[in-house]
Amino acid sequence: MAQSGNKQKYESKNPIQRALIDHFLGQVVRLVEKVRPTRILDVGCGEGFVLDRLARAGVEAELYGLDMSASAVTEARARLGDRARIEVGDARTPPFDEPFDLVLMTEVLEHIPNPEDMLPVLDRLAREHLILSVPWEPFFMGLNFLRGKNLSRFGNDPEHVNHWGRRGFRRFVGRRFDVVDAPLAFPWTLVLARKRPAPDVPSA
Repeated sequence: MAQSGNKQKYESKNPIQRALIDHFLGQVVRLVEKVRPTRILDVGCGEGFVLDRLARAGVEAELYGLDMSASAVTEARARLGDRARIEVGDARTPPFDEPFDLVLMTEVLEHIPNPEDMLPVLDRLAREHLILSVPWEPFFMGLNFLRGKNLSRFGNDPEHVNHWGRRGFRRFVGRRFDVVDAPLAFPWTLVLARKRPAPDVPSA
């Protein structure tokens, strides 16, 4: 069975790629610790690599994961054990009753047609904060091209249907949320965002 692109990325033996991923995950942990959530949901958690890093870093929160791939969820459950509850499902109809203090969605939005449709979904799932990331273009494609990956597509991953620069992604997130931090996590764009207060409803 072919490995998912996500699994190949996190299990790469390339020392440069491993160093970049380690820095990225370290920044995710820093942002999580900054907002101190008690319940975290990782949407599109894949094989559970991000949740595993949070657990290993000693983040004191209930960890949940959601992914549409049954095989990825099986592997995530094996990786996390009883440290997290991982479910197969769609974020639009999540198998969870309560919103989460923090919702993660890392390396997912670039795969989704009409990604703006996910913003209200994430708004419903999150009680307060979100951490979102996508490849930082055109640098991500450039690095792929330089290492001989996807040469016929000038380094673009065939699964990526959306492409953002750093400013463009912050503007995209800002359509619905307030961006409060955006640390450098090259070659990814990473943002911490906060939900906006609900508008006041005039009394009758």
